[in-house]
Amino acid sequence: MSASYLAVDLGAESGRVVLGRFDGGRVSLEEVHRFPNAAVRLPDGLHWDVLRILSEIKDGLARAVREEEIEGVGVDSWGVDFGLLDSEGALVSNPYHHRDARTEGMMEKAFGLVPKEEIYNTTGIQFLPINTLYQLLAMRGSPLLEAAETMLLIPDLMNFWLTGEKACEYTNATTTQLFDLEEGGWSEDLFEAMDLPSRILAPIVQPATELGPLLPEVAEEVGAGPPVFAVASHDTASAVVAVPAEGEDFAYISSGTWSLVGVELSGPVVTEEGLRANFTNEGGFGGKTRLLKNVMGLWLLQECRRQWAREGKEYSYEELARLAEDAPPAGPLVDPDHPVFLAPGDMASRIRSFCEETGQRPPEEPAAVARCVFESLVLKYRHAIEQAESLAGRAIGTVNVVGGGSQNSLLCQLTSDATRRPVLAGPVEATALGNLMVQVHARGHLASLEEIRETVRRSVEVQEYEPQGREDGWQEAYENLQGLIGAAPRLDREGEDT
Repeated sequence: MSASYLAVDLGAESGRVVLGRFDGGRVSLEEVHRFPNAAVRLPDGLHWDVLRILSEIKDGLARAVREEEIEGVGVDSWGVDFGLLDSEGALVSNPYHHRDARTEGMMEKAFGLVPKEEIYNTTGIQFLPINTLYQLLAMRGSPLLEAAETMLLIPDLMNFWLTGEKACEYTNATTTQLFDLEEGGWSEDLFEAMDLPSRILAPIVQPATELGPLLPEVAEEVGAGPPVFAVASHDTASAVVAVPAEGEDFAYISSGTWSLVGVELSGPVVTEEGLRANFTNEGGFGGKTRLLKNVMGLWLLQECRRQWAREGKEYSYEELARLAEDAPPAGPLVDPDHPVFLAPGDMASRIRSFCEETGQRPPEEPAAVARCVFESLVLKYRHAIEQAESLAGRAIGTVNVVGGGSQNSLLCQLTSDATRRPVLAGPVEATALGNLMVQVHARGHLASLEEIRETVRRSVEVQEYEPQGREDGWQEAYENLQGLIGAAPRLDREGEDT
């Protein structure tokens, strides 16, 4: 048998439409369309240009259907952000970006309405100001929210515009901090306590649900009308589907703009220890739970690159990795998850200011800044992996790095060195691959997650890394990083003291 599927994979920096060809034993990937994706700043805040994203998706579909018959389409994206529709299905306003400043102080406001422990016990989700809960709370009383009849997360919004069906896919719904783990659906009690309108909640559907064919007008525009499936639409959920692991003793790092570090379990871990560690329990494909921690990821380097480009110095990621490899090791460190690094801006200046405020010699040149970012990230990975190991009560043998960061050999080697564990890197396009595999499953060609991963192992090559260097040197650096977690230099968004 041979069948072709399309994965629409929307990332915070770029989007892509990927063609997957499944022959019954292996799957091959071909990128048919890639486009930049960036925030747009308006007078009222930071937004996503979702209409342009939809237009780019249609362009990708049109290119693919000209080449061959398509059996299905699936959309995945980052989590927490959403569009609001009015009673006629029209978009109320451009969706806000999760890095918009309007959520500042919203977590504390939420805790004044519902105790922090109660929110965690209900949802099992880590506390981040970007969560959908706090975005909605920031809109309470807004005419935009008052006009809304339906909330759709970004992949669900794209699915609605493609098919006319309003539904929220399960894996992404669980990331919102509005999902009741015990009840298995939206937490109406939490909506009521926060004085948020429960009318906006759309039905939740499981991954591999067929939503329907393309709308007639969309089919006419792109040249065909294949069915659209609700895949594991949170990009990390799709990426974890495509982890080529055997057994259960693995940790994963889905490495991109964000790094999602965790383990796969049969059920959630909602404990005091999980709350203290601020770990999250997100829905996975096949009834699995993704126990994980969000780490800021390559966002730090992305923003440094943007600032250097504004200053007239263009660096590719490959060039920065080469520069960092030649830079002196064991230099200054930052906590990548400090709030000062969340918003867009002059990240290199913020990194230097953080180092100064914590008594370290700041990195000046791009090579030293990049080395600081890489070493800080891998040590934070170790911290998250050791926490996950403790929370899950399971020893972790190997670390699977998937996503864009898996092609950065320096980052992967440093991850192995810092964690003192073997690292298996790849596939790079794990999210698109997982998206496609869920569609193949929906068509009845693969029966289980185990069969999916067996297919992935036959289809991709992984790069193996073993720990190098002195363990005591990394131990000292790890202890330094632990001392920085919770450090509280207060810096403004241009890197200056406030």
